[in-house]
Amino acid sequence: MVDIDFETEPIGTGKDGKKIFFRDIWPSNKEVAEVVQASVLPDMFKATYEAITEGNSMWNELSVASGTLYEWDPKSTYIHEPPYFKGMTMSPPGPHGVKDAYCLLNFGDSITTDHISPAGSIHKDSPAAKYLMERGVDRRDFNSYGSRRGNDEIMARGTFANIRIVNKHLKGEVGPKTVHIPSGEKLSVFDAAMKYRNEGRDTIILAGAEYGSGSSRDWAAKGPMLLGVKAVISKSFERIHRSNLVGMGIIPLCFKTGEDAETLGLTGEELYTIELPNSVSEIKPGQDVTVVTNNGKSFTCTLRFDTEVKQDDLFSSFKSRVVMSIIKDEFGMAGGVGLFQSRRDIAIRDQEPDQTIRKRVSPRDSFLYPKGLLQ
Repeated sequence: MVDIDFETEPIGTGKDGKKIFFRDIWPSNKEVAEVVQASVLPDMFKATYEAITEGNSMWNELSVASGTLYEWDPKSTYIHEPPYFKGMTMSPPGPHGVKDAYCLLNFGDSITTDHISPAGSIHKDSPAAKYLMERGVDRRDFNSYGSRRGNDEIMARGTFANIRIVNKHLKGEVGPKTVHIPSGEKLSVFDAAMKYRNEGRDTIILAGAEYGSGSSRDWAAKGPMLLGVKAVISKSFERIHRSNLVGMGIIPLCFKTGEDAETLGLTGEELYTIELPNSVSEIKPGQDVTVVTNNGKSFTCTLRFDTEVKQDDLFSSFKSRVVMSIIKDEFGMAGGVGLFQSRRDIAIRDQEPDQTIRKRVSPRDSFLYPKGLLQ
Protein backbone atom coordinates (compact mmCIF):
# COMPACT_ATOMS: atom_id res chain seq x y z
CA MET A 1 0.00 0.00 0.00
CA VAL A 2 1.38 3.45 -0.96
CA ASP A 3 0.28 6.30 1.29
CA ILE A 4 1.61 9.53 -0.23
CA ASP A 5 0.29 12.90 -1.32
CA PHE A 6 1.99 13.51 -4.67
CA GLU A 7 1.06 17.17 -4.58
CA THR A 8 2.87 18.01 -1.33
CA GLU A 9 5.20 15.11 -0.53
CA PRO A 10 8.44 14.38 -2.42
CA ILE A 11 9.02 11.01 -4.05
CA GLY A 12 12.77 11.17 -3.52
CA THR A 13 15.90 13.30 -3.18
CA GLY A 14 18.28 14.32 -5.96
CA LYS A 15 22.09 14.09 -5.91
CA ASP A 16 22.15 17.74 -5.04
CA GLY A 17 20.01 17.09 -1.98
CA LYS A 18 16.92 18.77 -3.39
CA LYS A 19 13.55 17.17 -2.95
CA ILE A 20 12.05 15.66 -6.12
CA PHE A 21 8.28 15.76 -6.62
CA PHE A 22 6.17 13.69 -8.99
CA ARG A 23 5.47 16.77 -11.12
CA ASP A 24 9.20 17.10 -11.75
CA ILE A 25 9.40 13.81 -13.68
CA TRP A 26 5.90 13.63 -15.21
CA PRO A 27 6.05 14.42 -18.96
CA SER A 28 4.13 17.34 -20.35
CA ASN A 29 1.23 16.91 -22.77
CA LYS A 30 3.50 18.12 -25.55
CA GLU A 31 6.13 15.49 -24.77
CA VAL A 32 3.51 12.71 -24.68
CA ALA A 33 2.07 13.85 -28.03
CA GLU A 34 5.54 13.88 -29.61
CA VAL A 35 6.25 10.30 -28.47
CA VAL A 36 2.86 9.05 -29.71
CA GLN A 37 3.39 10.77 -33.05
CA ALA A 38 6.78 9.13 -33.45
CA SER A 39 5.87 5.67 -32.13
CA VAL A 40 2.22 4.90 -32.98
CA LEU A 41 2.24 4.56 -36.76
CA PRO A 42 -0.57 3.66 -39.24
CA ASP A 43 1.37 0.62 -40.43
CA MET A 44 0.98 -0.94 -36.97
CA PHE A 45 -2.81 -0.97 -37.34
CA LYS A 46 -2.70 -2.09 -40.97
CA ALA A 47 -0.51 -5.06 -40.10
CA THR A 48 -2.80 -6.08 -37.25
CA TYR A 49 -6.01 -5.92 -39.28
CA GLU A 50 -4.50 -7.65 -42.32
CA ALA A 51 -3.76 -10.71 -40.18
CA ILE A 52 -6.81 -10.55 -37.94
CA THR A 53 -8.53 -13.56 -39.58
CA GLU A 54 -5.47 -15.81 -39.55
CA GLY A 55 -5.68 -16.78 -35.90
CA ASN A 56 -2.95 -18.38 -33.83
CA SER A 57 -1.70 -21.96 -33.93
CA MET A 58 -4.20 -23.19 -31.32
CA TRP A 59 -7.09 -21.71 -33.32
CA ASN A 60 -5.86 -23.09 -36.64
CA GLU A 61 -5.33 -26.58 -35.23
CA LEU A 62 -8.98 -26.94 -34.20
CA SER A 63 -10.71 -29.69 -36.15
CA VAL A 64 -13.61 -28.46 -38.29
CA ALA A 65 -15.94 -30.11 -40.77
CA SER A 66 -15.55 -29.11 -44.40
CA GLY A 67 -19.25 -29.17 -45.36
CA THR A 68 -21.49 -26.16 -45.83
CA LEU A 69 -24.13 -27.37 -43.34
CA TYR A 70 -23.59 -27.47 -39.62
CA GLU A 71 -23.02 -31.01 -38.33
CA TRP A 72 -25.11 -31.37 -35.19
CA ASP A 73 -23.44 -33.25 -32.37
CA PRO A 74 -26.01 -35.68 -30.95
CA LYS A 75 -24.02 -35.90 -27.71
CA SER A 76 -24.08 -32.17 -27.01
CA THR A 77 -26.43 -30.99 -24.30
CA TYR A 78 -25.73 -27.34 -25.09
CA ILE A 79 -26.47 -27.17 -28.81
CA HIS A 80 -29.33 -29.21 -30.25
CA GLU A 81 -31.05 -29.13 -33.63
CA PRO A 82 -34.26 -27.14 -33.11
CA PRO A 83 -37.52 -28.39 -34.64
CA TYR A 84 -38.83 -25.10 -36.05
CA PHE A 85 -38.30 -25.97 -39.72
CA LYS A 86 -39.31 -29.63 -39.54
CA GLY A 87 -42.30 -30.26 -41.76
CA MET A 88 -42.23 -26.74 -43.17
CA THR A 89 -43.71 -26.43 -46.64
CA MET A 90 -43.44 -23.75 -49.31
CA SER A 91 -47.07 -22.77 -48.73
CA PRO A 92 -48.31 -21.30 -45.43
CA PRO A 93 -50.97 -23.34 -43.62
CA GLY A 94 -53.52 -20.52 -43.40
CA PRO A 95 -55.82 -19.77 -40.44
CA HIS A 96 -56.18 -22.45 -37.83
CA GLY A 97 -58.66 -22.28 -35.02
CA VAL A 98 -58.43 -24.16 -31.75
CA LYS A 99 -60.89 -26.96 -31.00
CA ASP A 100 -61.59 -28.63 -27.66
CA ALA A 101 -58.33 -27.51 -26.07
CA TYR A 102 -57.57 -28.06 -22.40
CA CYS A 103 -56.26 -25.29 -20.17
CA LEU A 104 -52.67 -26.23 -19.41
CA LEU A 105 -52.22 -23.41 -16.87
CA ASN A 106 -54.58 -20.99 -15.17
CA PHE A 107 -52.82 -17.84 -13.97
CA GLY A 108 -53.64 -14.61 -12.21
CA ASP A 109 -52.01 -11.24 -12.86
CA SER A 110 -48.38 -10.33 -13.54
CA ILE A 111 -46.95 -13.54 -14.94
CA THR A 112 -43.50 -12.43 -16.09
CA THR A 113 -41.21 -13.84 -18.73
CA ASP A 114 -39.07 -15.19 -15.89
CA HIS A 115 -42.06 -17.16 -14.63
CA ILE A 116 -42.55 -18.48 -18.15
CA SER A 117 -38.91 -19.18 -19.02
CA PRO A 118 -36.56 -18.87 -16.04
CA ALA A 119 -32.90 -18.23 -16.79
CA GLY A 120 -31.55 -19.35 -13.42
CA SER A 121 -30.31 -22.65 -12.03
CA ILE A 122 -31.80 -26.01 -12.99
CA HIS A 123 -33.55 -27.64 -10.02
CA LYS A 124 -32.38 -31.17 -9.25
CA ASP A 125 -35.92 -32.60 -9.43
CA SER A 126 -36.98 -30.84 -12.63
CA PRO A 127 -37.65 -32.45 -16.03
CA ALA A 128 -34.58 -30.62 -17.37
CA ALA A 129 -32.43 -32.18 -14.64
CA LYS A 130 -33.79 -35.62 -15.50
CA TYR A 131 -32.95 -35.02 -19.16
CA LEU A 132 -29.38 -34.05 -18.29
CA MET A 133 -28.81 -36.92 -15.86
CA GLU A 134 -30.07 -39.41 -18.45
CA ARG A 135 -27.27 -38.12 -20.68
CA GLY A 136 -24.58 -38.51 -18.07
CA VAL A 137 -24.33 -34.90 -16.90
CA ASP A 138 -23.45 -34.58 -13.21
CA ARG A 139 -25.57 -32.30 -11.07
CA ARG A 140 -22.63 -29.93 -10.52
CA ASP A 141 -22.49 -29.44 -14.30
CA PHE A 142 -26.18 -28.66 -14.83
CA ASN A 143 -25.36 -24.97 -15.22
CA SER A 144 -28.36 -22.67 -15.85
CA TYR A 145 -31.27 -22.44 -18.26
CA GLY A 146 -29.69 -19.31 -19.66
CA SER A 147 -26.53 -21.21 -20.56
CA ARG A 148 -28.56 -24.06 -22.09
CA ARG A 149 -30.67 -21.86 -24.36
CA GLY A 150 -29.13 -23.50 -27.43
CA ASN A 151 -30.88 -26.77 -26.56
CA ASP A 152 -34.62 -26.73 -27.23
CA GLU A 153 -35.14 -30.01 -25.35
CA ILE A 154 -33.90 -28.44 -22.13
CA MET A 155 -35.61 -25.11 -22.67
CA ALA A 156 -38.95 -26.77 -23.37
CA ARG A 157 -38.57 -28.70 -20.10
CA GLY A 158 -37.67 -25.44 -18.38
CA THR A 159 -40.76 -23.61 -19.59
CA PHE A 160 -42.96 -22.63 -16.62
CA ALA A 161 -40.33 -24.23 -14.34
CA ASN A 162 -40.07 -21.21 -12.03
CA ILE A 163 -40.37 -22.50 -8.46
CA ARG A 164 -42.45 -19.46 -7.44
CA ILE A 165 -45.07 -19.70 -10.16
CA VAL A 166 -48.70 -19.75 -8.98
CA ASN A 167 -51.12 -21.86 -11.00
CA LYS A 168 -54.78 -21.87 -9.97
CA HIS A 169 -55.10 -25.51 -10.98
CA LEU A 170 -53.02 -26.36 -7.88
CA LYS A 171 -55.48 -24.80 -5.40
CA GLY A 172 -52.93 -22.70 -3.52
CA GLU A 173 -49.81 -24.80 -3.99
CA VAL A 174 -46.85 -22.87 -5.40
CA GLY A 175 -44.45 -24.39 -7.89
CA PRO A 176 -43.91 -25.60 -11.46
CA LYS A 177 -46.66 -28.19 -11.64
CA THR A 178 -50.16 -28.42 -13.07
CA VAL A 179 -53.09 -30.80 -13.22
CA HIS A 180 -53.80 -33.04 -16.19
CA ILE A 181 -57.53 -32.33 -16.35
CA PRO A 182 -58.85 -35.64 -17.78
CA SER A 183 -57.07 -37.80 -15.18
CA GLY A 184 -56.75 -35.33 -12.30
CA GLU A 185 -53.08 -36.27 -12.06
CA LYS A 186 -50.66 -33.63 -10.75
CA LEU A 187 -47.61 -33.45 -13.01
CA SER A 188 -44.77 -31.17 -13.96
CA VAL A 189 -45.89 -28.68 -16.60
CA PHE A 190 -43.71 -30.36 -19.21
CA ASP A 191 -45.01 -33.86 -18.44
CA ALA A 192 -48.61 -32.66 -18.51
CA ALA A 193 -48.04 -30.91 -21.84
CA MET A 194 -46.52 -34.06 -23.34
CA LYS A 195 -49.42 -36.13 -22.02
CA TYR A 196 -51.89 -33.80 -23.74
CA ARG A 197 -49.83 -33.99 -26.94
CA ASN A 198 -49.78 -37.78 -26.88
CA GLU A 199 -53.55 -37.69 -26.48
CA GLY A 200 -53.84 -35.44 -29.53
CA ARG A 201 -55.09 -32.46 -27.50
CA ASP A 202 -54.27 -28.80 -27.99
CA THR A 203 -53.83 -26.59 -24.95
CA ILE A 204 -54.37 -22.95 -24.05
CA ILE A 205 -53.39 -20.71 -21.14
CA LEU A 206 -55.70 -18.49 -19.09
CA ALA A 207 -54.13 -15.43 -17.47
CA GLY A 208 -54.85 -12.10 -15.83
CA ALA A 209 -53.32 -8.70 -16.53
CA GLU A 210 -49.75 -7.96 -17.67
CA TYR A 211 -49.04 -11.43 -19.02
CA GLY A 212 -45.44 -11.60 -20.28
CA SER A 213 -44.14 -8.54 -18.46
CA GLY A 214 -40.44 -8.24 -17.69
CA SER A 215 -37.48 -8.75 -20.00
CA SER A 216 -38.26 -9.57 -23.63
CA ARG A 217 -37.13 -13.19 -23.38
CA ASP A 218 -37.53 -15.03 -26.71
CA TRP A 219 -37.83 -18.42 -25.02
CA ALA A 220 -40.92 -17.20 -23.16
CA ALA A 221 -42.67 -17.56 -26.53
CA LYS A 222 -40.69 -20.43 -28.04
CA GLY A 223 -41.10 -22.63 -24.96
CA PRO A 224 -44.93 -22.56 -24.83
CA MET A 225 -45.06 -23.30 -28.56
CA LEU A 226 -42.90 -26.39 -28.04
CA LEU A 227 -45.28 -27.46 -25.26
CA GLY A 228 -48.20 -27.34 -27.69
CA VAL A 229 -49.86 -24.15 -26.43
CA LYS A 230 -52.08 -22.73 -29.18
CA ALA A 231 -53.50 -19.61 -27.53
CA VAL A 232 -53.20 -17.37 -24.48
CA ILE A 233 -56.32 -15.63 -23.18
CA SER A 234 -55.50 -12.81 -20.76
CA LYS A 235 -56.69 -9.42 -19.55
CA SER A 236 -53.65 -7.73 -21.10
CA PHE A 237 -50.22 -8.50 -22.58
CA GLU A 238 -46.81 -6.92 -22.43
CA ARG A 239 -46.29 -5.53 -25.94
CA ILE A 240 -43.07 -7.28 -26.97
CA HIS A 241 -44.10 -10.63 -25.52
CA ARG A 242 -47.42 -10.47 -27.35
CA SER A 243 -45.51 -9.83 -30.57
CA ASN A 244 -43.25 -12.81 -29.85
CA LEU A 245 -46.26 -15.05 -29.24
CA VAL A 246 -47.63 -14.10 -32.64
CA GLY A 247 -44.25 -14.84 -34.21
CA MET A 248 -44.39 -18.33 -32.72
CA GLY A 249 -47.90 -19.03 -33.98
CA ILE A 250 -49.62 -18.65 -30.59
CA ILE A 251 -52.90 -16.72 -30.73
CA PRO A 252 -53.09 -13.82 -28.22
CA LEU A 253 -56.63 -13.03 -27.07
CA CYS A 254 -57.80 -10.44 -24.54
CA PHE A 255 -60.90 -10.63 -22.39
CA LYS A 256 -63.25 -7.71 -22.88
CA THR A 257 -62.91 -4.81 -20.43
CA GLY A 258 -64.29 -5.74 -17.03
CA GLU A 259 -64.15 -9.46 -17.75
CA ASP A 260 -61.72 -12.20 -16.86
CA ALA A 261 -61.80 -15.93 -16.19
CA GLU A 262 -63.26 -15.41 -12.73
CA THR A 263 -66.09 -13.05 -13.72
CA LEU A 264 -67.00 -15.38 -16.59
CA GLY A 265 -67.11 -18.35 -14.24
CA LEU A 266 -64.27 -20.21 -15.96
CA THR A 267 -62.54 -22.81 -13.81
CA GLY A 268 -59.91 -23.81 -16.35
CA GLU A 269 -61.24 -27.36 -16.39
CA GLU A 270 -63.35 -26.77 -19.50
CA LEU A 271 -62.58 -27.57 -23.13
CA TYR A 272 -62.06 -24.41 -25.18
CA THR A 273 -62.85 -23.86 -28.84
CA ILE A 274 -61.63 -20.64 -30.48
CA GLU A 275 -63.50 -19.86 -33.67
CA LEU A 276 -61.46 -18.16 -36.40
CA PRO A 277 -62.51 -17.40 -40.00
CA ASN A 278 -61.38 -19.88 -42.64
CA SER A 279 -59.70 -17.23 -44.79
CA VAL A 280 -56.89 -14.86 -43.87
CA SER A 281 -58.69 -12.09 -45.77
CA GLU A 282 -61.59 -12.35 -43.32
CA ILE A 283 -59.37 -11.77 -40.29
CA LYS A 284 -58.83 -8.17 -39.23
CA PRO A 285 -56.52 -6.73 -36.55
CA GLY A 286 -58.35 -6.32 -33.25
CA GLN A 287 -61.51 -8.11 -34.35
CA ASP A 288 -63.84 -9.96 -32.00
CA VAL A 289 -63.39 -13.71 -31.65
CA THR A 290 -65.84 -16.09 -30.00
CA VAL A 291 -64.60 -18.65 -27.50
CA VAL A 292 -66.92 -21.54 -26.63
CA THR A 293 -66.53 -24.09 -23.83
CA ASN A 294 -67.89 -27.61 -23.64
CA ASN A 295 -70.18 -26.71 -20.73
CA GLY A 296 -72.16 -24.21 -22.78
CA LYS A 297 -70.36 -20.98 -21.91
CA SER A 298 -69.58 -18.54 -24.71
CA PHE A 299 -67.69 -15.27 -24.50
CA THR A 300 -66.09 -12.75 -26.84
CA CYS A 301 -62.41 -11.82 -26.85
CA THR A 302 -60.35 -9.30 -28.81
CA LEU A 303 -57.89 -10.81 -31.25
CA ARG A 304 -54.60 -9.08 -30.46
CA PHE A 305 -53.14 -8.91 -33.94
CA ASP A 306 -52.73 -5.17 -33.76
CA THR A 307 -51.44 -4.78 -37.32
CA GLU A 308 -51.85 -6.70 -40.56
CA VAL A 309 -48.13 -7.47 -40.44
CA LYS A 310 -48.59 -9.33 -37.16
CA GLN A 311 -51.56 -11.16 -38.63
CA ASP A 312 -49.34 -12.29 -41.51
CA ASP A 313 -46.62 -13.34 -39.04
CA LEU A 314 -48.98 -15.84 -37.44
CA PHE A 315 -50.60 -17.33 -40.50
CA SER A 316 -47.48 -17.54 -42.64
CA SER A 317 -46.03 -19.99 -40.12
CA PHE A 318 -43.08 -17.93 -38.95
CA LYS A 319 -42.74 -16.18 -42.32
CA SER A 320 -42.18 -19.52 -44.04
CA ARG A 321 -42.85 -18.02 -47.44
CA VAL A 322 -40.03 -15.52 -47.05
CA VAL A 323 -37.62 -17.95 -45.46
CA MET A 324 -38.26 -20.74 -47.94
CA SER A 325 -37.94 -18.43 -50.94
CA ILE A 326 -34.53 -17.33 -49.66
CA ILE A 327 -33.53 -20.95 -49.12
CA LYS A 328 -34.60 -21.80 -52.65
CA ASP A 329 -32.73 -18.86 -54.18
CA GLU A 330 -29.50 -19.29 -52.25
CA PHE A 331 -29.30 -23.01 -51.60
CA GLY A 332 -31.40 -24.53 -54.37
CA MET A 333 -33.49 -26.23 -51.68
CA ALA A 334 -30.35 -28.20 -50.75
CA GLY A 335 -31.31 -28.10 -47.13
CA GLY A 336 -33.96 -26.73 -44.84
CA VAL A 337 -32.49 -27.23 -41.42
CA GLY A 338 -29.06 -26.30 -40.16
CA LEU A 339 -28.44 -23.55 -42.69
CA PHE A 340 -24.92 -22.66 -41.68
CA GLN A 341 -23.05 -21.37 -44.73
CA SER A 342 -19.25 -21.54 -44.49
CA ARG A 343 -18.42 -17.83 -44.60
CA ARG A 344 -16.40 -17.50 -41.43
CA ASP A 345 -15.39 -19.76 -38.56
CA ILE A 346 -16.33 -19.38 -34.94
CA ALA A 347 -14.94 -21.59 -32.22
CA ILE A 348 -17.21 -22.34 -29.32
CA ARG A 349 -16.36 -24.05 -26.10
CA ASP A 350 -19.15 -26.52 -25.48
CA GLN A 351 -19.13 -26.24 -21.73
CA GLU A 352 -18.73 -29.91 -20.97
CA PRO A 353 -15.34 -31.56 -20.39
CA ASP A 354 -13.32 -32.37 -23.53
CA GLN A 355 -15.98 -31.16 -25.93
CA THR A 356 -14.45 -28.20 -27.72
CA ILE A 357 -16.33 -27.74 -30.96
CA ARG A 358 -15.86 -25.47 -33.93
CA LYS A 359 -18.79 -24.62 -36.13
CA ARG A 360 -18.86 -22.86 -39.45
CA VAL A 361 -21.40 -20.08 -39.46
CA SER A 362 -22.29 -16.86 -41.19
CA PRO A 363 -24.67 -13.94 -40.73
CA ARG A 364 -27.27 -16.33 -42.11
CA ASP A 365 -27.36 -18.12 -38.73
CA SER A 366 -30.56 -16.19 -38.19
CA PHE A 367 -32.31 -18.53 -40.63
CA LEU A 368 -32.57 -20.98 -37.77
CA TYR A 369 -34.60 -18.42 -35.89
CA PRO A 370 -36.96 -16.57 -38.28
CA LYS A 371 -38.02 -13.06 -37.34
CA GLY A 372 -40.35 -13.32 -34.40
CA LEU A 373 -38.56 -16.24 -32.74
CA LEU A 374 -35.78 -14.08 -31.37
CA GLN A 375 -36.18 -10.66 -29.84
